[in-house]
Amino acid sequence: MAQQTRTDDSEHQLKAATRNLTAAQLFAFAAAAREHGDFKTAEAAYRALSEHGNIQLRAEARFRLGMMLADDEHHYREAAVEFRTILDENPHATRVRLELARMNALLGESAVAQRELRSAAADGLPSEVAQTIRFYANALEARRKIGGGFEIALAPDSNVNRATRASSLGTVIGNFTLNPDAQASSGVGLTLRGQSFVRSRLGQRVDLLSQLSGQANLYRDNDFNDIILSPRIGPEIHAGKDKIQVLAGPAWRWYGGALYTRSIAASGNWLHPMGARSQLRVDGGYDHIDNQRNNLEAGESYSLSLGLDHAMAARLGGGVQFSGVRQTANDPGYATASGGVSGFLYRDTGKTTFVLGLGFSHLAADKRIALFAVRRIDDRF
Repeated sequence: MAQQTRTDDSEHQLKAATRNLTAAQLFAFAAAAREHGDFKTAEAAYRALSEHGNIQLRAEARFRLGMMLADDEHHYREAAVEFRTILDENPHATRVRLELARMNALLGESAVAQRELRSAAADGLPSEVAQTIRFYANALEARRKIGGGFEIALAPDSNVNRATRASSLGTVIGNFTLNPDAQASSGVGLTLRGQSFVRSRLGQRVDLLSQLSGQANLYRDNDFNDIILSPRIGPEIHAGKDKIQVLAGPAWRWYGGALYTRSIAASGNWLHPMGARSQLRVDGGYDHIDNQRNNLEAGESYSLSLGLDHAMAARLGGGVQFSGVRQTANDPGYATASGGVSGFLYRDTGKTTFVLGLGFSHLAADKRIALFAVRRIDDRF
């Protein structure tokens, strides 16, 4: 509150001191304040100019403010807000979108930064500008030696105990009434996701990548806590604009505080730019799963997915993904095959990005479990 009061006071004093200045003089006043390190005064001047009736003048003011916040004060998130505001009024401001991509990269949001670059390329730019975008894209793909990210979010779930919603269970020997503890229950938990990596150079185009990733869904009732930890290591190959990763390592999953599965996993990933506006991603995986609670569910898992992201316009884009999973098990009743398709659209509007996602998946078991009359078949939308 005290900080806001000081800012408001400085803005009132600035308005009194610069009431008779033209826009050009106020820009010069702000530049001088910035040059002398008086960023609060410069910010107040730029914010005053950002209310100007001329769209070009207020865009210039916000751009200079964003550059000052980023380069002088290292307030990258605040700078990104200013650039997004400019793009809301003029989505074809390529230089602004490039700076927004740079802010996202500095904030560790490289996927968002790449999306902004694809949006910029969707405008049909001159060759010299397109070359600049390719330079930015290559810089984002620079082989950093160490890095990571962490994400925290609320996780409402309508079925935290992964149970049926039915009040009874039909079997080959009759129907059984389920008590409330055996039925689906809802709750709000906390989702934590994190990943760190270390990259060691093996050659001009090959790195050794070591990863540690984890995920946790935590609830008030510890019996429903779901935690996964997976260290992996393997080569990362850069072939032209393509990037290929092949990683392997163990994985552990705890459910309700007790070890649920232990596995050895291997995964491969191929990332292929398709022009400046599109990107193809292919992922494959293999897991040998040792189920600690039910040996009948132990087996192998094979997965394959193909996704395509495309920027349709400066503020509009989307993607589609096809996926398939084959799960074997000691008991054919637990062995399944599944496939799915999903898609998404995003639209940037000012400080907000709206995302619409739709998907369908079909899963079928090899055979019915001995106790049940029919095999498992699930369709999910």
